[in-house]
Amino acid sequence: MAAQRRTPRTTRKRRWGPWHWMAYVVTLLFVGVLATQLYYFMQIGWWVHFNPQSTAFMRAAEARLRETDANATLRHEWVPYDQISRNLKRAIIASEDANFVNHDGFEIDAMLGAWEKNQKKGRIVAGGSTLSQQLAKNLFLSSEKSYLRKAEELSITWMLEFWMDKQRIFEIYLNSVEWGDGVFGAEAAARYYYGIPAAKLSPWQAARLAVMLPRPRYFDTHRNSPYLAQRAGVISRRMGAAELPQ
Repeated sequence: MAAQRRTPRTTRKRRWGPWHWMAYVVTLLFVGVLATQLYYFMQIGWWVHFNPQSTAFMRAAEARLRETDANATLRHEWVPYDQISRNLKRAIIASEDANFVNHDGFEIDAMLGAWEKNQKKGRIVAGGSTLSQQLAKNLFLSSEKSYLRKAEELSITWMLEFWMDKQRIFEIYLNSVEWGDGVFGAEAAARYYYGIPAAKLSPWQAARLAVMLPRPRYFDTHRNSPYLAQRAGVISRRMGAAELPQ
């Protein structure tokens, strides 16, 4: 009896269902997030010994200025830590983060207080950020207020504290923080507002600059604000107790 010929099987291609596509998208997102975190981690490690040339906030400010003036440039000049007045360092710590030298980058009580305030307002109006957190935002993120951005800020803050000592964190902060419309860093701010180098700032001048930090562009155009003068008086009285990183 002749052997029956087998009909070859046709291999069917499996079609991806919704769950397969969802898993694929989630995997891509995970890999993307992981790659971004690795980039941040390595970049911060590089900045332990090399100064940042620009920050996310600087690039955003320059793009904004060039919408009206194609040749606009930022006011920014890097100076070493020891060429910035101790008055300014004390003023900023007194105004922004009194416990800077002692915490690990986060102040849980401040963040919880900010959370409660946001819940009452029904929107994000406060962040409870330390100087380390502010630097994390300035270096890599945007001024957008969202809990997703806050989570990224916390991750970058941990990286800063992992790689750097407090003095290096503070040095980069002092050289990169925004102090007016297109004005970044202590040296540029001192020359822009007072016509002197950052090393020569007086206690009163330093206190006024410190008070400007939460709203630098606003105070750039409201230099005679009564609040600015009143708050600077408070900060100048607190400066003596401010502890600087060694």
